[in-house]
Amino acid sequence: MAQIAAVAAHGDNPAHEARLRIRNGIHTDHTAGLAPGYVQANLAIMPKEYAQEFQTFCQLNPKPCPMLAIGEVGSPHLPTLGADLDLRTDLSGYRVFRDGVEIDVTDDITKYWRDDLVSFPLGCSFSFEDALLRDDIPLKHFERNECVAMYVTNIDTAPSGRFGGKMVVSMRPLKPADAIRAVQITSRFPNVHGAPVHIGLPEAIGVEDLEKPVFGGAPPRMADDEIPVFWACGVTPQVAIETAKPSFCITHQPGRMLITDLKNSHLSII
Repeated sequence: MAQIAAVAAHGDNPAHEARLRIRNGIHTDHTAGLAPGYVQANLAIMPKEYAQEFQTFCQLNPKPCPMLAIGEVGSPHLPTLGADLDLRTDLSGYRVFRDGVEIDVTDDITKYWRDDLVSFPLGCSFSFEDALLRDDIPLKHFERNECVAMYVTNIDTAPSGRFGGKMVVSMRPLKPADAIRAVQITSRFPNVHGAPVHIGLPEAIGVEDLEKPVFGGAPPRMADDEIPVFWACGVTPQVAIETAKPSFCITHQPGRMLITDLKNSHLSII
């Protein structure tokens, strides 16, 4: 896979400034709406012995797991996504797993870093949200300063070795006309999940109660004139990791993303 090269200069770079705020402990919350116009990424980090299986898993499941780059073994840096980017400190929340069990939630993984780790930044729906907002499509969780609601579905991912499990989706309540426009807009961004995987009828994909998201923010509080629109979500690898139970793994905390210097406009296929 060819890595996507970006990278903006530091001067007047909102992405760089956002990373500094996170790195210095100034911003400690979710990153929705932070550094508008810049690509945010989900993150999975694991030992080299699992990397090929996980890479294949992502290639087999490009909707929930669109790879933006692959890190060098042992390096906490991703120069194609940010010249000064440091994976150990530049997310406001990480989850640390051992044998598939979460052992820590932290904002600094420096003490956990190892020379055999490989990082996988994956496209995030926060990028296409920027395009939706630019087209005046309202997003409730933005208006409420909340993280988007996420659910585990009954949709199987394509397995690769030890990695498999169900797809996670993010959901945004939209009026029907806005939903149609959202499909048109997000289909132009395959590197950040692309078009929705499901619209309406949440029970058809195993989501029994929209007001009880498994990950993310507060309940979406659907209005009578809205329908649920579901996109594949980059939290899916965390379900796959719980299935695979690697000896060691680090992921982002849902909603707390890696902000890159890559611009959203670079990802549009139109």
